[in-house]
Amino acid sequence: MSSSDLRSGEFDLFGESATEANDARTKGILPSQAIKELITRGQIIGNRPIPEEQIQPASLDLRLGDIAHRVRASFLAGPNNTVEDKIKELRMTRVDLTSAAVFEKDCVYIVPLMEELRLPGGISGKANPKSTTGRLDIFTRLITDHGVEFDRVPTSYSGKLYAEVVSRTFTVGVRAGMRLSQLRFVQGKRVYGDRTIRELDQEETLVYMDEDSPGKALLHRGLRITVNLEASEKGEVIAYKARRNAPVIELDRINHYSPDEFWEPLHQNAGKNLILHAGEFYILASRERVRVPPDFAAEMVPFDPSDGEFRIHYAGFFDPGFGYGSSDIKGTRAVLEVRAHEVPFLIEHGQFVGRLNYMPLLSRPDKIYGVQIGSSYQQQALALSKQFRRET
Repeated sequence: MSSSDLRSGEFDLFGESATEANDARTKGILPSQAIKELITRGQIIGNRPIPEEQIQPASLDLRLGDIAHRVRASFLAGPNNTVEDKIKELRMTRVDLTSAAVFEKDCVYIVPLMEELRLPGGISGKANPKSTTGRLDIFTRLITDHGVEFDRVPTSYSGKLYAEVVSRTFTVGVRAGMRLSQLRFVQGKRVYGDRTIRELDQEETLVYMDEDSPGKALLHRGLRITVNLEASEKGEVIAYKARRNAPVIELDRINHYSPDEFWEPLHQNAGKNLILHAGEFYILASRERVRVPPDFAAEMVPFDPSDGEFRIHYAGFFDPGFGYGSSDIKGTRAVLEVRAHEVPFLIEHGQFVGRLNYMPLLSRPDKIYGVQIGSSYQQQALALSKQFRRET
């Protein structure tokens, strides 16, 4: 890489004029047009061409490669090993993904991805499952050669990427090229604190309690998110509980399956509460309708021991423009993927279940979350993954 590719240890995104560069943010998440630039420069490489639809407003979808390795245990490569070293040590069998293949539930699979990285200095990565992946309770984590933590790509990383995939509830049908996870690219480290989020809320209104009523943004180490267990009309479903021993879900079948075979609908009870049973998986929604301004991105913080005996939101990325869309959208509910841990746990309507942290983009992306780019959940209430037919 030439010296012109770096400026004071930071990525020169667009070759701006001096005036434009002074106005630009120097720390934050790379927007879609910067991800395209990384691809053009050969710093993101695909063993097959990377199509436009793979580039999201603030992330890149990652594609499964042709082979999966079923292994005896989850692992990190560690500073002295490659992922392939560990696969050879722990492999049970290979699975061909170029034709129909099945991932059995509770089995660990390692899949080499189609994408490789040659990151410039100052750029790191953070991965997360896509929304559909989380809503099916498919536990997916990114691992790298010599990696010491999941879902993190260190600055200047050069090498292959791998997905660890564990389907916790359903047996799923997969194929090469499917996109189960996504990767954000970050320049520097900058997460907005409560004071700055409060100022952003004053400018943009980050929370609505219904379609017309702004809500109070409750802040403590991020925007506090609470759970909705109250029906707005008679018979409304307020949660779904996954059924055991359900049929196989083919992940490429969209709007195909009847929810009844896979999910038990739950309704409001007199106490507006719900007992989460240990080891069971639930889909719930936030009480708040939240918004992410178009030049910001957000991430839901997963399980915090201080919050209770459960984990929320495997798929924690919220794209720029979430909850905006057309003028009639005043925020969108966050759908929560919830799994109880060792003991049954009672949650109640309005109980605090997580935090939404905001981070600026280096600049506004050239595509914004919404129906125009095929976003599936822009106007969601309580929504299952896109494999299931929508009730009308």
